[in-house]
Amino acid sequence: MLDRQCGSLDITPVQAHALIELEEQPLSVNQLASRLKVDKSNASRTTASLLNAGYLITQADPEDGRKQLSSLSPQGQALLNSLNQSLNLQVADFMAQLDQDEIDNLAQSLQRYTKAIQANKQQAGYQLRLLTPLDNAAMAAVVRRVSAEHGLTADKGYGVADPTLDALSEVYSEPDSAYWVIEKDNRIFGGGGIAPLAGEEGVCELQKMYFLPELRGKGFARRIAATALKFAREQGFNACYLETTASLQAAIKLYQGLGFVRIPHAMGQTGHDACEVRMLKTL
Repeated sequence: MLDRQCGSLDITPVQAHALIELEEQPLSVNQLASRLKVDKSNASRTTASLLNAGYLITQADPEDGRKQLSSLSPQGQALLNSLNQSLNLQVADFMAQLDQDEIDNLAQSLQRYTKAIQANKQQAGYQLRLLTPLDNAAMAAVVRRVSAEHGLTADKGYGVADPTLDALSEVYSEPDSAYWVIEKDNRIFGGGGIAPLAGEEGVCELQKMYFLPELRGKGFARRIAATALKFAREQGFNACYLETTASLQAAIKLYQGLGFVRIPHAMGQTGHDACEVRMLKTL
């Protein structure tokens, strides 16, 4: 990152990033350090080098006269414009090698990668691990609480009515099966699993994806689903099936984002006749 080469210009990537941030608004050294995710001394050196080269101007902070704010000089703006033009041309040359569908796929992948970085920050302090017998009661309680929240009562044929609900560790100790839970401070907040779909050779089922409100919005549903799909491929399954209900729109959107598509008919023998939304993903 300290090499003096960013695009075709004789500046470092850190200096280039500083110019980009300072184009938006004047910043103090501390503010620039926070934006650049570097320590204050690094930000100070970067600011000094750009100032000495004539790319920045400084002014007193109107709210605190002890502080100096840096902003782009006309030369600095011209340099940044040259950098943007240079890099845009470079990217255009790269994109010229790709067809439009490949460009669309790349854009979607980069967006998903960015969201994964954001989700990873939100997941700090939580642990994703395999279910153990000691988790049975806690995970069953999560299933019952979430089911009640959405009106998925046992008398309507949903998963909460499964006779094995209080012994999930036994269910998912079977071959080609696994169940993961999310734990923090010795408390279980949710989980999801995968197992062979009864009556369908080579097809598995994504099962019992339940998360307490405290866990939602942190990306764990996608993380468990992605973990389960990787596991399914390792076990040799060629497709993954799931059933849900139209009232769970957030879940449906998640599954669609993972590549599941709706199918008009039920598959296998799930025993959940109340789940009117059926989806399948080829592995």
